[in-house]
Amino acid sequence: MSGLKTKPTEQNVEAFINQIEPDWKRDDCRTLLSLLKRITGENPVMWGDSVVGFGSYHYKYKTGTEGDWYLTGFSPRKQNMTVYILAGFDGCEDLLNKIGKHKKSTGCLYFKRLSDINIDILEDLVIRSVDTLKTRYSEYN
Repeated sequence: MSGLKTKPTEQNVEAFINQIEPDWKRDDCRTLLSLLKRITGENPVMWGDSVVGFGSYHYKYKTGTEGDWYLTGFSPRKQNMTVYILAGFDGCEDLLNKIGKHKKSTGCLYFKRLSDINIDILEDLVIRSVDTLKTRYSEYN
C-alpha cells in the first residue's frame, strides 16, 4: 500500500515563491500567502514540491484510512492559480456567482490571476471552508 505523496516538507516557502515567474504571478502568490496566513493564523508550509499549505487536520474514514492534510492552501500551476477550498462548494453558490472569472472542481478554485476575481469573495470562501473543516474534525484539534 502506498502512502500520500503530498506531505509537509522542509522546503522554504519564500524561496519557492521567489522563483515563480512571471512577476505578476509571484506577486499574486505573495498576496495569497498573506491572506491565507491571516485567515488561518497559521504559518505556511510546503506540501510536496508545489503546494503552500496552512494549518492541518487529521482525518479518518470509516474504511480505516487516515492521514493529515492542510486546511487550505494554494499552488501556482502553469495554466491557473489553484486555491484549495477543501470543504467543497456546497452552499457557496451565492459567492461563486459573484467571484469573477474562475473554474472549480470538488475542492479546487482555479483562476488565471487575482485581478480576475473578487478577493473579498475569495476570503469568504476560504473562511467558510476552514471553519467547516475545523468543526468537522474538531476531535483531532
